[in-house]
Order: sequence, then structure tokens, then C-alpha cells
Amino acid sequence: MAFTIRQLQFFIAVAEQGTVSGAAQNLSISQSSVTEAIKELESDLGVELFERHPRGLNITHKGHQFLRHATKILADVSDARRSFSGEQAVAGGRLQLGVTSLVAGYVLSDLLARYRRAYPGVEVSAIEDNGDYLEHLLIGGKLDIAVMVTSNLRDRTALQSEILEVSAYRLWLPLGHPLASADIISIGDIASETLIMLTVDEIEENTGKLLTAIGAKPHVAFRTRSVEAVRSLVATGAGVALLPDLVYRPWSLEGDRIESRDISGSLPVVQVGMVWRRGSGLPQAARDFIGLAQSQRTVRQRP
Repeated sequence: MAFTIRQLQFFIAVAEQGTVSGAAQNLSISQSSVTEAIKELESDLGVELFERHPRGLNITHKGHQFLRHATKILADVSDARRSFSGEQAVAGGRLQLGVTSLVAGYVLSDLLARYRRAYPGVEVSAIEDNGDYLEHLLIGGKLDIAVMVTSNLRDRTALQSEILEVSAYRLWLPLGHPLASADIISIGDIASETLIMLTVDEIEENTGKLLTAIGAKPHVAFRTRSVEAVRSLVATGAGVALLPDLVYRPWSLEGDRIESRDISGSLPVVQVGMVWRRGSGLPQAARDFIGLAQSQRTVRQRP
């Protein structure tokens, strides 16, 4: 029996929440319905999508590979629905986008691919830079929209934003690290650990604030702007990392496993969203981009 759209929605919800109960709550359905859907999906595919453990579920390597396919399938279904909803793709026009480093490969890539399919006649140009400079370009009318971290937006009077995703910080660990088996991990437990520090957007600033709050000075072994470098260094035991769940993947490029664990206490979150100049008359191409991004934000939440 072929898998269904409903099963894909349930699978994505479990992958995002990490527990069946969390997925069921997010989807407003019973846990048994989610559990049965995942079992049927695994049976149909002939692979294990999740590793079961007392605290919840860890997505497997095969599950991680299938997650990209499932997300794309749901996005394509959404595109198909939109094509018959009376919305007409603009014949032409131009869209000027900005993006920050942290979200370029994790939010914008799929969104931009969908936009190009829906509006092939629009000429799209995009630049990657830091948030402050993108704000400057937006206010100056050099960009239509920026997809960026909005939790540290500087000029909220001149700019309007809409959140697409909220991502909590989690601890990244190599396989077999002592903290991976701890029932509760606090910021204090991390104080003595060697850190691999990502230096894009607000990551280093937030990590420093967290450790300073408990009187600890971060012991940083390596600073990098590359998420893939962080993955490889953590996976090989060079240190641990505090990063938003948005960029977590369970495997490094070399195929080594990376564990991710919740941290107790009050931690900041990273908000990713669209930003444009307040009060500006956006071109049709930009308005279409916003509408498509809004539909992508909600497609995973449909039961």
C-alpha cells in the first residue's frame, strides 16, 4: 500500500517534535493515530525512520533522507492546490531578496525553489550578508524582502516582519558523550565543556550571555562561520555546541552521528522570518513571495 499525504504530515510532525505526544498535540489528534501512521509508513518504505528510546524518538539516517522528500512532496501538493485556487502567476517582474548566513541553506533554498516553479517569469536576485547590512538595504529600497533572523531586528519602526519559524537552542554532542545519557542537562553542566562556536548572526552573542549568566567564561576551542564545520568538529569529539534546532542534522558530512539534547532553564530562541520596509508599496512579485512563504509555514500544520 502506497503511503499517504496524511502519513507524511504525521512523519514530519514527529521528526520536528521528537516525540509522538508532541506531534499529536501539535496536530490535535490522538497519539495512537500518529503511532499507527508511522508504523505503516515504515512498513511501506521498508526502513526504520526513527530510533525509539525512553525520552522519545531520534530520526535515523534513512529517516533524515526521507524527511527532505516528504517536505518537498507536501510543498508540491500545496503548489498544486494554489495553481487551481484562482491565483495567477505574474508574467514577469523582478524580486530582490536578501538572506542571512544562518538561514540561507535551511529556509530560503526550498522556499526559493517553490517560488521559481510558481513564478518562472520573475527575475530573482539574492544576496547573503549580515542582518545589519540587510536592514540598511531594505530601508534604502535596495531590497524588496529579506529572509533573516528577526529576533534581533534593530530598526522595528522602519521595518515590518513576519515570523516563519521559531527555533529553540539545543546542545549538540558527539556519540557516547557523558551528557547524552543525563536525564536533565543544565547550562551549568555545559560550563566546563569545550565549545565549538558558530559566529553567524546572534549565535555567539547568545551563547556568551547564557554562560556569563552563571558566572562561567566560555572555553571556545574553535570559531567558525560554517555550520558543516561545527557538525564535523562536534561529531569527532572536538567539543560541544549550543545551536538552534533549525540547523540540526543528525549526521556530519563524514557520516558521523551527532546527538542533540534539550537544556533545562530559560533559553533564548531564534526567530526566522521575512522583513520588508514598513509602508512601502511592495511590487507584485514581492507580495507573491510573501503569500507563498505563508502557505509553506502552515502546510506542515494541517492535520
